[in-house]
Amino acid sequence: MVKLTAELIEQSAQYTNPVRDRELDLRGYKIPVIENLGATLDQFDTIDLSDNDIRKLDGFPLLKRLKCLLVNNNRVARISDTLAESIQSLETLVLSNNSMQELGDLDSLGSMKSLTYLSLLRNPVTTKKHYRLYIVFKIPQLRVLDFQRIKQKEREAATKMFKGKKGQERAQDIGKRSKTFVPGEKLVEKTGPSKEDVELIKNAIANAKTLDEGKKSEDLEVKLWRRKKIWKWQMERDIDWKQEKNIFIGAIQANLYILMNISLK
Repeated sequence: MVKLTAELIEQSAQYTNPVRDRELDLRGYKIPVIENLGATLDQFDTIDLSDNDIRKLDGFPLLKRLKCLLVNNNRVARISDTLAESIQSLETLVLSNNSMQELGDLDSLGSMKSLTYLSLLRNPVTTKKHYRLYIVFKIPQLRVLDFQRIKQKEREAATKMFKGKKGQERAQDIGKRSKTFVPGEKLVEKTGPSKEDVELIKNAIANAKTLDEGKKSEDLEVKLWRRKKIWKWQMERDIDWKQEKNIFIGAIQANLYILMNISLK
């Protein structure tokens, strides 16, 4: 994998494509994250990020000139909810052969008022029931979807299917979003004694008739408190181990990449 740096952007191919747009070619570098595109100084109409390893479509600075974004053959599974704020002039988005799973994951594209061409071919989401009608309804400014022009009959059918209260409920039911972990979010932890354990302690203390029985109840409370601490420690240890594992694997991959480049030279 290669980090998308200002140096890489400067060294990549830049040219005027057949439709007379200024294009930046960032194909095939196995870039994992979109970043540092501010180094382009908003000088390109088209950016080609095909054949990389991108998992989320985000990380764009304000690029008012950008009209075409090619991101086919990646691993994109999510789209930023604020994408329209960064690339507000985008007209064409090619996401063919990615990992978009749910229709609701595409809702944020509805706020991109200039978006008229969209391709989602070879994404799991295209197999969803009412896929095309849902996209036409949620992104009404589209003119071409998956390289097929949207017909007036499709627009009418989409409006009929999703209009009114029942239509809104149908759209909510169909347009579910993927449950994926986002770096930075807190993990949901279930630690400590259960409600049944707490009630057991309270009843034991309340019904204790002797000091020995009361002491046993207090000992039970201490044991449960220790169990909570152990659970929390195990959770933190597992997370640290996974992070160390990822760092170790990343280092191996980087070294292999360096060795391959040396051997090729």
